Amino acid sequence: MSDESVAVNALPSVEVSQSPEDKFGEYLASRPRPQRYTPQRRKMVRYIFSKHNHFDADALIDEMKREGLNVSRPTIYRTLKKLVDAGLLRRINLGERTVFEHDYGYAQHEHLYCEQCGTMIEFAEPQLEKIIQEVSAQHGFHHAGHTFVIRGMCQSCNRARTLKRRLDLV
Repeated sequence: MSDESVAVNALPSVEVSQSPEDKFGEYLASRPRPQRYTPQRRKMVRYIFSKHNHFDADALIDEMKREGLNVSRPTIYRTLKKLVDAGLLRRINLGERTVFEHDYGYAQHEHLYCEQCGTMIEFAEPQLEKIIQEVSAQHGFHHAGHTFVIRGMCQSCNRARTLKRRLDLV
């Protein structure tokens, strides 16, 4: 849904008891003031969970329009917030940009983010998870989740930069 590429290192899937669509419907119905699961919201949830990638709201709006799925801009922004609150999507802040990714049905994982080309590489590291649990326990902190993004430059961009520097020396 966006112009950045995503490299996924065979992250394990997590078995879930409900489809994202059903889980979101349950979330909306269980609110203090139950909310309707409108056809626009349903279309949006189906579309988002039909593929796995990182996207921002504007890219989602543009792509859904190209696909003929007309959902209003305010509905998209409100629904993205609710999908995060419901635990279906994760919000990742990348400085001036915010992207979303599936959280429901996917194992905890982290990201390497290339600030040059926008590539995001997903990885899972058990040792990192262990450290987070240990630090949380040491502080009596109830760990509910985390987002870990390492910013820098990917191998391709770094290689291109190094080649350009060598050519500048000639």
